[in-house]
Amino acid sequence: MKELSLNILDIAKNSVKAGADTVEIALTETEDQLEIRISDNGCGMTPEFLASVTDPFTTTRTTRKVGLGIPLFKLASEQTGGTFHIESRDQAAHPKDHGTVTAATFMKNHLDFTPLGDVISSVVTLIQADPDIRWVYTHTMPGKEVRLDTNELKAVLGDVPLNIPEVIAWITDYLREQYETA
Repeated sequence: MKELSLNILDIAKNSVKAGADTVEIALTETEDQLEIRISDNGCGMTPEFLASVTDPFTTTRTTRKVGLGIPLFKLASEQTGGTFHIESRDQAAHPKDHGTVTAATFMKNHLDFTPLGDVISSVVTLIQADPDIRWVYTHTMPGKEVRLDTNELKAVLGDVPLNIPEVIAWITDYLREQYETA
């Protein structure tokens, strides 16, 4: 993918498909590294499926026989000298503590580092598509942090849906302002 923000979008949509009602997207950035961590409380994966999830020919899709999101995310991190890790606890074996955590570290100074891209648009797209999910987004940088928790927005807005154009525009502006002042 041309931007890591598209990987974030793809993996977070996997969380939605897995039935998660809470998805946390955490970016931690230093001078030299970027870590992207996506956690959910979805149904999780069986140990057998988890063992093969980085294989492009492993997918839960019925419309095609390849799933490239996770393998491409893993490749992008490892090409920079970074690391990739995924862990999952399936709902059948762990009824009260299930979900998936996907994490990758990227070395920002490496020639093959893929730019982060328009992460604001990715986060806003996720909220607009699935407004009932709790989305928690944090981007921690040296001396700054950008944060959004849709539960906090819902507490203020009450019955106003998060995916109406006025709210989506406000969320976009809110995130942009945080990046500009951070």
